[in-house]
Amino acid sequence: MKKINAFFHLVALLFVMSACEEKDNIEPVGNWELSSAVLGNPAENATITLDETKPDATVRFEWGAAMSSKNYGVTYKLVLDSAENADFKTPILTMATGDAGKNQFLTPTATQLDQALSAAGYDANTTVKLKWAVIAQSLSKESVSPSKTVSITRFAHETHPTTLYISGSATEKGTDVTQAIQLRPLKDANGNQTHVFEGYTSFTSGGTFKIYSQQNAQSLVYGAANGGGLRKNGTAIAAPGAGTYRVTVNLNTNTYSFLKIDRWSMVGSAIAAGWGGDEPLQYKGNGVWQTSVDIEKTEGFIFRANGDWGYLMKRVKGTTNQLVMESQAAAGTFEDIPATAVGKHIVTMNLNGEQYTYSIVKDETVTPPAAMPDKLYLLQGGTVVAELVKDGTTFKTNGFIALEKSKTYTLNAANDGSGTAFTTTAKVGETTTPDADAVTVPVDFGTGSAPIAVTRDQAYQITINFATGKLTWKYYNIKLFHWDDAGGGWDARNEYLMTYKHPYTFEGTFALKANYDLKFNSPWDVQFGSNGTALSGTMTNGGPNFKGVTQAGTYKATITVTPDYKTAEYSFVKQ
Repeated sequence: MKKINAFFHLVALLFVMSACEEKDNIEPVGNWELSSAVLGNPAENATITLDETKPDATVRFEWGAAMSSKNYGVTYKLVLDSAENADFKTPILTMATGDAGKNQFLTPTATQLDQALSAAGYDANTTVKLKWAVIAQSLSKESVSPSKTVSITRFAHETHPTTLYISGSATEKGTDVTQAIQLRPLKDANGNQTHVFEGYTSFTSGGTFKIYSQQNAQSLVYGAANGGGLRKNGTAIAAPGAGTYRVTVNLNTNTYSFLKIDRWSMVGSAIAAGWGGDEPLQYKGNGVWQTSVDIEKTEGFIFRANGDWGYLMKRVKGTTNQLVMESQAAAGTFEDIPATAVGKHIVTMNLNGEQYTYSIVKDETVTPPAAMPDKLYLLQGGTVVAELVKDGTTFKTNGFIALEKSKTYTLNAANDGSGTAFTTTAKVGETTTPDADAVTVPVDFGTGSAPIAVTRDQAYQITINFATGKLTWKYYNIKLFHWDDAGGGWDARNEYLMTYKHPYTFEGTFALKANYDLKFNSPWDVQFGSNGTALSGTMTNGGPNFKGVTQAGTYKATITVTPDYKTAEYSFVKQ
């Protein structure tokens, strides 16, 4: 029994001694010391030349250990800075060592050193006098070693970053560089970097931005150069104004440019507007455009910017949803985008990040249509303007109806206005693209007696689809095409936009050359021409090129079309 008691007394004594020893090990910060690391190679005033033909070659920095007076663990990081700076508070390069910071050496590559010097603003093929040191850390204590000087010569030629971002007060993401907007690197036909980048975003008026190689503070930073262009560490770039733009950055020429994006639209056989129309998408932010549209045919379409055939987005062949700008792609690598189902769909175009994409998703938010009548009339006051023709769930005007801005109209199931009335809150003719070749706009409609307003005199085709609850109006703009096969040909043609005059008439005064080919077009649904040579007469849609102007001069051109756009009366009167 005495032996057992002695044993427990011994255990208790050991426990107390152990507790006291543990407490003594937790010294206050000021009760122990941390020495500095002892620098080794590179030696004082060493010279290092970086070889751009060996970008992965390494430079070894090494040092002796820093010691904690209490034998606590120590970690290290290398700092490199200009020899002119007094301390290492804002170093050019900071790198932690391997083995969780415990290694007493570090081997940055030639590329890492060169890019750090480039980011600091040093030009290629220059020798930079620097100093290096090692910061040792143990618990909350740090010590900075005495520094050594070293001279490093950059690559003979500038290296370009493989990623670029924009950030600043003018951008959608603001001044937080960690949220900077990525630009897309353009590649050549072989998939190689071209050092040209682009991105789609919106800017605010009066703001600025800069261009970064990374989304962090260690990034290369580009700004505006004095006299124009781009340079490292330049001044902030002024936004071109409020709106949505394509930003292009060319590091080969140190330039940047902006293309104002007034709209992206759908064009093609899949939608009601066809290839001559323009179904605009709405900008949602962050490089994304979207619209809800009725897809009428399982055929192709494309995305077009600003109504310009020079800016077309098509599908990359062999992919399900990738987009490429036709003018930037190799021949044969792109195709029209196929629509695989009819009905109302949400179409999204995403021009954000390294790969542009699109999606087509069935729109489940379609409002149930109003009850469909047997007949439907367009009225102005008590007068029938048109009886719409019924085809399944759709009513459509027989041809194009000349409507006037100064009048209002109603839709009614009875020709005297006593039946069910239908209306839309949208105005017929209201569009952001009034001068497009053919303007087609679908709007919501339903029952109601409110009159329908018209924003511009024009000849409209009106289609009402009771299955989708949409009223779609369409009109044509007419242009006089003017070209000479021997003097530049079709690609050098003039396209003169004509002015609509109620009813069914388009006119304009233009300088015309002798013996040029002429045609009245709304590409490509309307192509009025004639093989006659008289300065007035009748043209047919699809007729031959008109060659009747045999004397150069200024002419007033007039064309009055039939409601079905099959024929037209024309005249050219020399002024």
